[in-house]
Amino acid sequence: MRESVTEVAVGALVIIVAGGFLAYAAQATGYTRGGGDMTLTASFRSVEGVSVGTDVRLAGVKIGSVTGMDLNAQTYRADTVMTLSNDVPIPNDSSAVVASEGLLGGNFIEIVPGGSMDNFAPGEEIVDTQGAVSLLQLLLTYVGGGTRE
Repeated sequence: MRESVTEVAVGALVIIVAGGFLAYAAQATGYTRGGGDMTLTASFRSVEGVSVGTDVRLAGVKIGSVTGMDLNAQTYRADTVMTLSNDVPIPNDSSAVVASEGLLGGNFIEIVPGGSMDNFAPGEEIVDTQGAVSLLQLLLTYVGGGTRE
C-alpha cells in the first residue's frame, strides 16, 4: 500500500512538472497571447534569412511573428504578412526593416516606430520597408574598393 502512495505522488509530481514546461513553452513562443492580435502586411525587396515564424520586434522586444510570405509576380518583391499584438499600437508612419542579430545570428523584422498620432488598423500595409543586406555583397564591395562597374 505504501509503494502505491509513493508511485501516485511521483506520478503527480511528473505531471505537474510537465505542465509547467508546457506553460513555459507556450508563454515563450507567444502561443498564449489572447485573441488581441492584428495582421499587417509589408513588401520587401529582399527577405533573405526571414521565414514564416520569424520574430517581429519593436525596440528588441518580440511583439509578433511573420505568418505568411509570398513572391509578388508583378513587382518581384516579397509580400509578407505579420501578426502583431494588439497591445502595442504602431504609428502608421512606422517602417519595417529586416535586421540581423549579429554576424552569425539570424534575421528578424524590426519595426521602427514613427511619430504619427494615428496608428495602423488591422490589415493595413507598412509602406516604408528596408530589405535584408547581403553580407557577401558588402564583403565583395569592401574587397573591391567600393567600386562596381
